[in-house]
Amino acid sequence: MQLLKIQSKIHEIRGLKVMLDFDLAELYEVPTKVLKQAVKRNIERFPSDFLFEITRDEYNILRSQIVTLEYGKGKHSKYLSYAFTEQGVAMLASVLNSPKAIEVNIAIVRAFVFVRQYALSHKDLTNKLKELENKYNKQFKDVYEALNYLLNKEKLEVEQKERRRIGYKKD
Repeated sequence: MQLLKIQSKIHEIRGLKVMLDFDLAELYEVPTKVLKQAVKRNIERFPSDFLFEITRDEYNILRSQIVTLEYGKGKHSKYLSYAFTEQGVAMLASVLNSPKAIEVNIAIVRAFVFVRQYALSHKDLTNKLKELENKYNKQFKDVYEALNYLLNKEKLEVEQKERRRIGYKKD
């Protein structure tokens, strides 16, 4: 299963990384209705930090962000979608117990882990840069001034040439 294909289906809603029921149904190769029925039959396995129903506003925002969603009769669900957190997706494996579901779940969990590791490494890099900037602020300031001087040097030379000379002029 392509990691990038799965990553593109991970969205951020309410500050959480989630996957939507219709995307999961597509990956599991089952109709969305079947996936939702399986979840509803086992709803006690899905507390609110595993699964929540998105609001109409959240759905509309997602619709504008996901270009594959089409407008028109029969093109989208008349019911609001379920959003599954990483834990909810893992629990979904116990509800949908087929070889395809197991294969897809492993790939999805790997995608969530990759996204988390990427976010953490990005955060670590940002924090390290801030530490360096604070520690070596004076030196960075000198470097910035030197760079600005070099960048503005040409501009200054042009201004010097255009400047009208004062004092005694020799013809």
